[in-house]
Amino acid sequence: MQKPIHVLSEIGKLHTVILKRPGTELENLIPQMMKFLLFDDIPYLKIAQQEHDYFSETLNRLGTEVLNLDDLIAESLTQQNVKKDFIEQVIDESGFLHGPVHDALEQYLLSLETQKMVAKVMSGVRRNEVELKEVGLKELTEDTRFPFYMNPMTNLYFTRDPAAAIGEGISINNMTFAARKRESLFMEYIIAHHPRFANQGIRVWHNRAQATSIEGGDELVLSAQVLAIGVSQRTDASAIEKIAQNLFENSNFKSVLAIRIPHNHAMMHLDTVFTMINRDQFTVHPAILNKKGQIDSWVLHPKKGGGTSIEHHTNLKATLKKVLGLSEIDLIPTGGGDEIAAAREQWNDGTNTLAVAPGEVVTYDRNYISNKLLREHGILVHEIHSSELSRGRGGPRCMSMPIIREDL
Repeated sequence: MQKPIHVLSEIGKLHTVILKRPGTELENLIPQMMKFLLFDDIPYLKIAQQEHDYFSETLNRLGTEVLNLDDLIAESLTQQNVKKDFIEQVIDESGFLHGPVHDALEQYLLSLETQKMVAKVMSGVRRNEVELKEVGLKELTEDTRFPFYMNPMTNLYFTRDPAAAIGEGISINNMTFAARKRESLFMEYIIAHHPRFANQGIRVWHNRAQATSIEGGDELVLSAQVLAIGVSQRTDASAIEKIAQNLFENSNFKSVLAIRIPHNHAMMHLDTVFTMINRDQFTVHPAILNKKGQIDSWVLHPKKGGGTSIEHHTNLKATLKKVLGLSEIDLIPTGGGDEIAAAREQWNDGTNTLAVAPGEVVTYDRNYISNKLLREHGILVHEIHSSELSRGRGGPRCMSMPIIREDL
């Protein structure tokens, strides 16, 4: 495993992961911006940081190398021209292609030391932090209900979504909602300019400039040849077809399993309702299945001579057994399958487990019914604190971007 990206399963021993410690961006979350920034509540930063530190320390204790997103992007901007290009692009994508605000933001951000500039871009730039030398029509007519020129990136601690490692390549994602679109810019610069990743032959399976949307919470590497992707609120079916075709033509992946889940905030990504935790064991939120235990799914395969074939299925167990070549599948229901417990614990990310090795996972401690059931099914469970982190609607898998796993 000499490549800087190597992920051929969801469950291989986790070697290296990218995290983002919650920062001032959470303190810049205010009630009138919560809906736009995709939050239901405002986490208490001090406790959120303590909980995240415990998460990071748990991964370290289990033998995982933890890389910090803030450090990686700062280390990618050591050349002044690259730093300037980054600042220009993030200002443009914040809605200021030119004019007095653009110029004031550029001058302000360029004046900061690189690490501080990165922190400021992430946390947001308030209107009272920059001084305009002149005022144009745009500035006179714009909506000033929000006190920011550059909005805080409050979802950044969910590093799973902006980019996803698949094989020895990566999808750098076009995020669905405006509040998150700038997030994948960081990984684009890291892959291009960080000494650990640049010029290492890393393939980009999907780039952020593409019109179709896809997010990492919907991308699950089930094996060295099978990728599962959720057809969800935040991932387009057309994006799945495009990434499947790229993988079929340029990698050893032979199947893409597309699973349709409800399009709502409670089940925003596939990994909020379904995760792989062992070779033949999966968590599943029972509400995604009908009374017969069925769910719409499609298996995409490459055709001889080019193109893609698509097969429709409804039996999730049978489909997983077929694509993974398994005789049995153990689907472990969130909340033990109880209607109330399942709904509550799924809302608190009881299904969103992070596998650190086959049959070994990290979960939120608050989901005690699901955790007890996992243990009864032979899974080794490491619990982390979750009173504030969970307010962002994401669990341990959401908060981590694995980039190296050992092969099974």
